[in-house]
Amino acid sequence: MTQRPSLIANLESAPGRELYFFSLYRVLEAGILAGLLFSPLSEMLGQPRAPMLGTAVAVGYLLFATIMLLLGRKERWLVPLALVGVCVDIVVAVLITYALPEATAGIAMLLLFNVAAAALLLPFRLAVGIAVLAAVAMSLEFLVGVFGFSSSERPVAEVIMFAVTYLAVGYLAAQTGQRARSSQALAEQRGVEVANLFEVNELIIRRMRTGVLVVDAENRVKLANEAASLLIGEDGGENSNDGKGLHLPQVAPELARRLQQWRNGWQNDESPLQLSPDQPEVQPRFARLLVGSELSLVFLDDATVVSRRAESLTLSALGRFSASLAHEIRNPLAAINYAVQLLEESRSIIDGDRRLLQIIHQQCQRTNGIVESVLGLARRERASPEHVELNNFAQRFVDEYRQSMSIETDSLETVTGTRPVPALVDQRHLQQVITVLVHNALNYGRLPGESARVRLRVFQVDNRPMIDVLDRGPGIPEAVATQLFRPFYTTSEHGTGLGLYIARELCRANQATLEYVAVPGGGSCFRITLPGPHSLLPA
Repeated sequence: MTQRPSLIANLESAPGRELYFFSLYRVLEAGILAGLLFSPLSEMLGQPRAPMLGTAVAVGYLLFATIMLLLGRKERWLVPLALVGVCVDIVVAVLITYALPEATAGIAMLLLFNVAAAALLLPFRLAVGIAVLAAVAMSLEFLVGVFGFSSSERPVAEVIMFAVTYLAVGYLAAQTGQRARSSQALAEQRGVEVANLFEVNELIIRRMRTGVLVVDAENRVKLANEAASLLIGEDGGENSNDGKGLHLPQVAPELARRLQQWRNGWQNDESPLQLSPDQPEVQPRFARLLVGSELSLVFLDDATVVSRRAESLTLSALGRFSASLAHEIRNPLAAINYAVQLLEESRSIIDGDRRLLQIIHQQCQRTNGIVESVLGLARRERASPEHVELNNFAQRFVDEYRQSMSIETDSLETVTGTRPVPALVDQRHLQQVITVLVHNALNYGRLPGESARVRLRVFQVDNRPMIDVLDRGPGIPEAVATQLFRPFYTTSEHGTGLGLYIARELCRANQATLEYVAVPGGGSCFRITLPGPHSLLPA
């Protein structure tokens, strides 16, 4: 059997509770008054001045107090209930004081609490007005007793002290109530702001791509966001408990080992790790939740994102460096190249020296190519896509390449179908990408002692246009293939390691992809997958 909450627990707020207790006190006050009048202890009240009036007022006041207790649960009626209640209290006190003159001091003391309680609940002006009303009413009752019907045995000093006390208590209670209400309003506002901020923070942490774990000293997971739950093997469904209660050494032993090393102050292993077979590698970071706390924060950063961020920082620094590189290298390089051309025109140069001049000229061209690659990487021009028919484009590229570049015994041909293959791409970017791929295929895609055979194949799969650049060379080892598109990675002493990286970035700018496809029979294949003719233009 479930225990029902009490009435006090169901009250909405502190003012509601105060009003309820005020009404409860009034019932107690009326009950004591009625009990004294209708019990053998009535002689303690002394000789009544108006017995019938005292009896009627006591019974009526008890009934009124009971009704106010029932209505006192309504907080929205707080001001009217408190105002009506204290006004009735003052009237009852005046009437009872007149009817029972020997109980005047006790009635005046009881009324003091009523005035103070009402002043706490009412606005400042009403509270002060109630205090003034109580002081005036009790003073008038004394004057009526003196000048009206009978003499009063109460000293004037007592009446004055009670009147002053009503005013002082009312004023102080009103000030206290005003400050309490201001503090409560501020606390409620701050509470709402804190609750909203908590929900926002919780939502942010829950939706973060970075995995976040809170682990206690016993390696129990106390909290895990959605990303962390997926990484450690939780399904994150409705029955998921946000990773709570999981034992970290069981679900992620390597992560638990690194966490323990960090706690012991050992050198942290910065190599990425994979927590689940179907999830990417992560880079763990550790921190204390609070100073002196046994709880530890574990951040699981996607290793690919970290790597891209590092690349972005590297390339950003490279872009700033490239501006000065253009002036510091290209200008003297042009001077050297021009001087070589002048020397080649001289008739006094022997054949051996001409060979040296040729080497200088070639190396100048190579250096200029490196500079152009770095500058092209730094510029990152936006793509201007247009509709291109790839069959015609491939054939035109091959014809122009043969005319501008001497391929001697090597072969470069196209493999196209009869149906047109439209695509949406920036022709300048596509020209640059295929130039890089064909150049690499002609240089490195050949077997020893044989000519290079490079094919440009255009086809379409699921309405996605594709271009393959194939060669018949020795292929690319798997260990090297995974590093192909990293900037500055090269296996050749003559390369810069930027060609394939720039080509991939140009493809990304055109919403295309560039990937290496292993060829089982030998050779290499670089595949460009382009957007179709009806794709949305990039923003």
